[in-house]
Amino acid sequence: MQEFCAAGVCPVSALGLGAHEREWLGRLCPDAQSVLVYLFPYFAGRRPGNLSLYARGRDYHAVIRDALTPVADRLCERHPAHRFAVLADDSPLPEVRAAVLAGLGAAGQNGLLIHETYGSYVVIGTIAASLPIAAAQQRPRACLGCGACVRACPARAIGAAGVDPARCLSALTQRGGDVSAEEAALLRQHPLAWGCDACQTACPMNRDVPLTETPAFRENLIDSLDADALDGLTRRAFLEKYPGRAFTWRGPAPLRRNLALQRGADTQQTENPS
Repeated sequence: MQEFCAAGVCPVSALGLGAHEREWLGRLCPDAQSVLVYLFPYFAGRRPGNLSLYARGRDYHAVIRDALTPVADRLCERHPAHRFAVLADDSPLPEVRAAVLAGLGAAGQNGLLIHETYGSYVVIGTIAASLPIAAAQQRPRACLGCGACVRACPARAIGAAGVDPARCLSALTQRGGDVSAEEAALLRQHPLAWGCDACQTACPMNRDVPLTETPAFRENLIDSLDADALDGLTRRAFLEKYPGRAFTWRGPAPLRRNLALQRGADTQQTENPS
C-alpha cells in the first residue's frame, strides 16, 4: 500500500522563518533543526464532480498523520534525546519551500509543488526534528514557466508576484462569512462548490500522471455535494454524516452559500452551530 511517494530533508535555518513562525515551531518541536518532508500522491482520476480532487477521498490531514506518526515514533526510539513532531498542513512551516529545498520538486507558477512523476497532485506532510540531519542533493525537473496556469485561473489570482490568496477560488470557496459582490460573482460562475482545480488541470506537467496507489485517496470517493445533501444539517450533523473528509472543517455554511450562488438563490442564511 503506497502512502508517501518521496521523502527528503531540509534544515530549518534555510526556511527563512520569522520570529512568530520560529516561536510557533518551537512550541511544537523545541530546538527544531531539521524538517523531514514527505509527499503523498492523491490523484484518483478526472471524474465529474463539484468537489476539488484532493477533497474527494479521506481527509489528507488524517492520512498524513496516520502514515508519519509511526515514522516519528521510530525516530524517537532511535534518538531518545531528540524531539520529533508530525505536522500535517497545520503549522507555520512553508511546506512548498521545504519540499523544494529537500529536492522533492519544483515550485510552480501557481504556488504548488510539482513532483516529476505525480505533478502537483500531491499533499505534503512533515516531521520537525531537533536532530540535525544532512540533506541529500537532488535536482528535480523545474516548472516549465509556460503560463498555462496563469491563463487558466478563472479569478486571475496568479501573476508575476505569485498567487493572490484573496482572489484564489480554492481559498474563497472555503472562506466563512460574507463575500463581496465581486467574490459572489466569481463563486456564481465557478463549477466547483469546494476548492478549485483549474490551474492543475491546465498544467502540462500534470498530463498522464499515474493514479495514486493509496486506498484512502482512491476508495469511497465523494465527487459531488448538492443542496439536498446539506439540507437541514447542523454543523454537528454535517460532521457526523461526512466523517473524515477535508471539506467539512468549515461546516456546511460555505458549501451552502456556494451552491446557492451557483443556482442564483439568496445566500443569507443563519447557521445552527449545534
